[in-house]
Amino acid sequence: MDAYLFFKWVHIVSSTILFGTGIGTAAQMWLAHLRGDVPAIATVTRNVVLVDWIFTGSSAVIQPLSGLMLIVLVGYDLWDSWLMLTYGLYVLAAVCWFRVVWLQIQVRNIATAARDQHSALPARYHYYMRQWFWLGWPAFISLVIIFGLMVGRPALW
Repeated sequence: MDAYLFFKWVHIVSSTILFGTGIGTAAQMWLAHLRGDVPAIATVTRNVVLVDWIFTGSSAVIQPLSGLMLIVLVGYDLWDSWLMLTYGLYVLAAVCWFRVVWLQIQVRNIATAARDQHSALPARYHYYMRQWFWLGWPAFISLVIIFGLMVGRPALW
């Protein structure tokens, strides 16, 4: 396998992991939240934090590295408009993700404490979940647009 095909494969697989893990963990966390079962929320949020760090975090690092290798190998200009838009959207998604991970850790800690104390979830939990929910949308939409840019490449411009 030549370098281009190798990095293309890495880029596609890591984007699939990034996107799929993001949607999967978000769905699990939101469904647990809607159910309102404190022990389930504590378990799901613990798992989501772990999975986000392992899979989303590692693929989020691999994506720009493999993307840069593809840009160099293909010979695209690093400053092409479609790539600049991609960089901006990726940064937006990353900024949202860093805050989301922090919120997930807070929610996990709150839910674990509520479970251990056999108490209801406090208002702070609900405040954090609202932030978590709304921050997921710009990240999700950014990644969908990035997929479109990667498929269409400069032909869109």
